[in-house]
Amino acid sequence: MAVIKMNFLSQALGMQTNVTICLPSFSFADIMNGREDVYVPGMKYQVLWLLHGGSGDDSDYVNFSNIVRYADDNKIAVVMPADYNAAYDDQERAKYRTFVAEELPVMCRAMFPFSDKPEDNFIGGLSMGGQGTIKILCDHPENYAAALIMSSSLGWGDKLPNFGNGMTMDGTLYLGLREKLLKAREEGKPIPKLFLTVGDKDHAYEPMKSHRDWLQENGFDPFFEEVPGYAHEWDFWDLSLRKALKEWLPIRHSVIYPEE
Repeated sequence: MAVIKMNFLSQALGMQTNVTICLPSFSFADIMNGREDVYVPGMKYQVLWLLHGGSGDDSDYVNFSNIVRYADDNKIAVVMPADYNAAYDDQERAKYRTFVAEELPVMCRAMFPFSDKPEDNFIGGLSMGGQGTIKILCDHPENYAAALIMSSSLGWGDKLPNFGNGMTMDGTLYLGLREKLLKAREEGKPIPKLFLTVGDKDHAYEPMKSHRDWLQENGFDPFFEEVPGYAHEWDFWDLSLRKALKEWLPIRHSVIYPEE
């Protein structure tokens, strides 16, 4: 497994920014499966675009979860951008949502063997990253096969509390997301499968159930799991990532080789 840390100038942000990438490489699993020609010209990876939570950065998942091992086990690339508490919104000087949804995929696909097919791309996040997932999903539902939303207490139009930690959030930015999703469906855009998960001790528990109820009432058929005993914590998110990559998300669990 290769873990790549990049610092580069973003056009959408107008500044240098960081991104961390997990890229599966030759492993003992390949030996066990009898495949030695792992590096083949034209090979591609499926990709999970994974968004961190508030007060975090692109290194969170590597530092606090087993995402590196999960990515390698399931042969999927994972791209983790830094949001700098911008709530994945386009702001006056730095367009974070545009960066994550548009610029970053174009840049990564030019530099890495990433598939650009919607069925090979997934987006997800925890807490604030779950909010970002919802926002990007509502703007670009046709770009992803599935979305993973973990412990996200806000995002469909709820009022925002004062977090008191410098997070640049404005409740008005969340309004209309449900309408966007309904409009996308009316326009015939494919809507990704939605996977929602939350611990029953989490402050996001009731809002997540509200998300589920609205989606069910409007015919979106989300997957929903509540896990007893967990709060807003990394033990829960690590467990959710393992389940999502191994069981939930419709991924191949293999590299896409040219002959396939």
